Amino acid sequence: MTWLDSQPSKSVVYVSFGSLAMRTCDQLKELWHGLVNSGKPFLLVIRPDSIVGADGDYDIPVELKEGTKERGFLVDWAPQEDVLGHQAVGAYFTHCGWNSTLEAIVAGVPMICLAQYVDQHITSTLVTEVWKIGLDLKETCDRSAIEKVIRTLMDDKREEFIASVGKIAKLANKCVSQGGSSYKNLDKLIEDIRKI
Repeated sequence: MTWLDSQPSKSVVYVSFGSLAMRTCDQLKELWHGLVNSGKPFLLVIRPDSIVGADGDYDIPVELKEGTKERGFLVDWAPQEDVLGHQAVGAYFTHCGWNSTLEAIVAGVPMICLAQYVDQHITSTLVTEVWKIGLDLKETCDRSAIEKVIRTLMDDKREEFIASVGKIAKLANKCVSQGGSSYKNLDKLIEDIRKI
């Protein structure tokens, strides 16, 4: 969080793929190259058990280490809701798990989607095609595609995505506030359980 405090508003790409998603070393390196090449500050979460066959040794090229020293920060865990709510975060690079997607929506952060499992593809479609609050890589873990999508979201269409996700965030927060539809449904569920 201290590193985020030192970054400009809406400048950081937060990258986290949840607690179950796995990547190969090659996918990690392509992702990492795309982040470094984008020129944007980034916070990259690499869980110790998230790289297939790595055993903690990723054999990271020198250019990635140097690029990360200049504008990146690596962690093996991050307090996701706090990170997404931080003023420095301008985009969330995600696997599109439902909980992560909802956390990003409530925080008003546009998303870059790299879905891996079945339900994540559906969520990615909602994010990109229905709600229009992010861009989808369509399982393409290629450095040039990653660089391009980051620049598109953070530069070319930044205001458009911030406005779209802001509208959805207001609706989501209204639903969970007292009197909102989710708030009422939770009250009804609790009432029904008490009757049992």
